[in-house]
Amino acid sequence: MSTSAPQTPKHYVIVGGVAGGMSAATRLRRLDEHATITVLERSGHVSFANCGLPYHVGGVIEKRSALLLQTPASLGARFNLDVRVRTEAVAIDTARQVVRVRDLAAQAAAEAAHADGDDAVYEETAYETELPYDALVLSPGARPVRPPIPGIERALTLRDIEDTDALVAATAGARTAVVVGGGFIGVEVAENLLHRGLTVTLVEATPQVLAPLDPEMVAPVHAAMRKAGIDLRLGVSVTDIGADDVTLADGIRVPADVVVAAIGVRPDASLASAAGLALGPGGGIAVDGQFRTSDPHVYAVGDAVEKVDALSGGSGLVPLANTANLQGRRVADVIAGMPSADRPVLGTAIVGVLGLQVAATGWNEKRLRAAGRAYRAIHTHPASHATYYPGADGMALKLLVDPETDAILGAQGVGRSGVDKRIDVIATAMAGGLPASALAELELAYAPQFGSAKDAVNMLGWVAENLRLGIARSVQWHEVAAAVEAGARVLDVRTPREFSRGSLPGAINVPVDSLRERLADVPGPEVPLIVTCAVGVRGHVASRMLRQLGWDDVRNLDGGYTTWRAGMDASS
Repeated sequence: MSTSAPQTPKHYVIVGGVAGGMSAATRLRRLDEHATITVLERSGHVSFANCGLPYHVGGVIEKRSALLLQTPASLGARFNLDVRVRTEAVAIDTARQVVRVRDLAAQAAAEAAHADGDDAVYEETAYETELPYDALVLSPGARPVRPPIPGIERALTLRDIEDTDALVAATAGARTAVVVGGGFIGVEVAENLLHRGLTVTLVEATPQVLAPLDPEMVAPVHAAMRKAGIDLRLGVSVTDIGADDVTLADGIRVPADVVVAAIGVRPDASLASAAGLALGPGGGIAVDGQFRTSDPHVYAVGDAVEKVDALSGGSGLVPLANTANLQGRRVADVIAGMPSADRPVLGTAIVGVLGLQVAATGWNEKRLRAAGRAYRAIHTHPASHATYYPGADGMALKLLVDPETDAILGAQGVGRSGVDKRIDVIATAMAGGLPASALAELELAYAPQFGSAKDAVNMLGWVAENLRLGIARSVQWHEVAAAVEAGARVLDVRTPREFSRGSLPGAINVPVDSLRERLADVPGPEVPLIVTCAVGVRGHVASRMLRQLGWDDVRNLDGGYTTWRAGMDASS
């Protein structure tokens, strides 16, 4: 019979709630019933659906209470957690293993009393205490970027429930709004302010919204936003925020009863930095593969930490809820002594924009080109499901592939339906190390209301396989002008009716179904040819035909006229 004494219960302190912090706390409790677990959250809510905040602003999520997932009381009852809201960790003493904690509610009450002249109740440290820890987990998240623009103090942000309440209150009676920043949050806020009945202007300093997308892929998003009535001001910055308007760098003043700053976020690493913990190149907290900081008793997870990029192996900042939740669970495993480790990130994300699904994973073409990395781009425009079944929608998909290894480097998708599952399948394939050509082999669920017998992902794989084997050759939309200048001719194999509605400059129209009979109308085999159709399918058929009939230098316009037109619209 064992006579060993029971182990002394551990003391765990977690700074920050929501995704990473609460995942760590609840997982730790499931692994260690005897530990003391304290969660510190400086806002008034420790567990809320932050991704749903814009939709409550717009009234899509009507009840504010729907955003509140757990309370200190419910977490205490189920998990025996000591959850302290309106409580801030102000300093870490790593040598003594203690956290200095400030009760913000008590501080506010003391300062109010002091302002009323009651000096007796105001003591500088009366609302501060120290908490010892055996392991400390930092999950402070990220702070909104607020550039030094005159009047920036009037701009609202949207990161927590308090921000949401302030924005909802600000829109009461307002007629105009300016959203500064065209990232995921900025686009969502713009749509929801529009839904609330405001006249909305979105200002983005770069030439496009949604930076993870390449220009030709974001073109339908721009079109949808403008059609809905959002005034897009791209490639221009804000220089001044006045009492009721915003001044842009081009001198234009835009009416603004409400201003929202959605310029981006930075890791909230101030507490860690002040404690002497190492930071990474992007300003986030540096951690190893087991989430340890430069102090062995301090861990960090979520938006505040630097992640490992799955493609480059380098450090990067990816503020996504999925990753924060997983890291919270994994750090609890590590602290409890279980074998566990962080995983690299692809940056898989999706956003809804006025009925469109816009998704991406991995690197985009802009990033690959900037890094000098070789790639092959593939564009397709499939239907979301079998076209003979009612309700099929078109979509645009883009796959980026390493031309030497056939590795998938990234993907993007835009459409009204079916984009989410295609990007998820590709992200899963990337995580599993499948090459692009292997997408053709995936056995995916099929019924006409859900997909096609030749699924959109399978089709990407077939195109990748044809390019890898040399069966097909392609040219990108942004390469056409240089190819034509060098002597290439454009052969459009669509119908005359399609051709009359728009074509590439100087294109010759010979429909694919009459191509064999009209070879005399095609420039001679000594002339390089760029073959185009609507989306690339008929162009591939015509290219294969011509190459076997003596035309050697034939390239299919990747994604066809649809992709070329989108790219030209985006660059104009």
